[in-house]
Amino acid sequence: MILIMLGEFEYLLITAAARLGDDAYGAAMREEIEAATGRRCSIGALYTTVDRLESKGFLKTWMGDATAERGGRAKRMVRVTPLGVEAAKDFYHAVMRLSSGVSWAENRAERLA
Repeated sequence: MILIMLGEFEYLLITAAARLGDDAYGAAMREEIEAATGRRCSIGALYTTVDRLESKGFLKTWMGDATAERGGRAKRMVRVTPLGVEAAKDFYHAVMRLSSGVSWAENRAERLA
């Protein structure tokens, strides 16, 4: 078994797609990532990463219907595959295990209390 660890942006992208569910497509995922991180996300970087994650089997994409609000253009829809869910879970659990006991994780919990 080969474990492929996601990168940070890959994890954010998969998580955004999972949060959006049936409404996951490039512009919506970009908004989710920017809102969560407070950082700009270029649509080019997003689609390059979507392509890479799809080639790894973590995402599935297809062209949705054309919509009037998009000037008749179709959306490239995105769905997280079961393999993508497992990769995201593995990344999340690795970060949580590594973060356990570090000062900023404890201090953050105290500030939120």
